[in-house]
Amino acid sequence: AALRSGAGLVFLGVPEKIYPIVAAGLEEPVVFPLPCDEAGRLTPEALDAASPRLGQADAVLFGPGLGQSDGVRELLRRLLGAARCPVLLDADGINAAAAHIHVLRNRRRPTVVTPHEGEFLRLGGDLSLGREQAALAAARALGCVMVLKGPGTVIAAPDGRIRLNTTGNCGMAKGGSGDILAGMIASLVGQGAEPFDAAACAVWLHGRAGDLCSRELTEYAMTPPDMIGRLPAVFRELRESE
Repeated sequence: AALRSGAGLVFLGVPEKIYPIVAAGLEEPVVFPLPCDEAGRLTPEALDAASPRLGQADAVLFGPGLGQSDGVRELLRRLLGAARCPVLLDADGINAAAAHIHVLRNRRRPTVVTPHEGEFLRLGGDLSLGREQAALAAARALGCVMVLKGPGTVIAAPDGRIRLNTTGNCGMAKGGSGDILAGMIASLVGQGAEPFDAAACAVWLHGRAGDLCSRELTEYAMTPPDMIGRLPAVFRELRESE
C-alpha cells in the first residue's frame, strides 16, 4: 500500500523468526530481521537493530501484526522517544500506546494514530461526545492527529482542524483494510505531506479505492488486496481531473 501510494523505498522490520518467510514472499520492500522473544514478538532490543534505518526514515509505521507483550510496549516507549520523524501508530501499536499515554502526549514530533472505536476507547476516548467531537477532544488531549475509523471516518488535529470522509463502503470492514490505510498515510507523510493533510488525503483515497472495488467486485467479494490493486485507477482519476 505504501509503495502503491508513491513511496520510493519501504523498509519492513519483522521478527527474526519469520524473516526468511517474509523476505522470500515480498519483492518490493527491503525486509530486515529484528530481535524477538520465543513467541516471535519483538523485544526492546529491536530499536537498536533498527536504528540505522530509523535515522534515515522520513516516516515510521508501528503496529500492524505485532501482537501484544511487555516487550512490544517497551519498544514503543523507546521508539516514541528516539524517532525524529513522524510516527504512525496502528493496530497493536495503538494497544501498546495505551500503556504509555504520557509518552504519547509529551512527544515533540508529529504522531498520527488510527484507531477503530474499540482501540479509541482503550486510549481513553469518549464516544459519548459523538464521533467528531470525540476525535477532536482526543487529538487535543494526546497532541496527535487522530483518525477515528468507521463509517464517515473522522480526521482531527490538535489545532482544531477536522475532516469527515465521504468515500468508502461496508465491504471495507474486513481484516487488513486498516493496514492498507496505515501504509498509505505513512507513505504520504514520508513524501513530505503535513500529517493532517496526509491522513485526510489517504483516508479519501482509501475509500475511493474501496468504492471502485465495490462497483466491480461487490461489497461481499472484495478483499483488502483488491483495494491496493485499484489505487492506480484512483490516482489516474485524480491526474485526469487536474
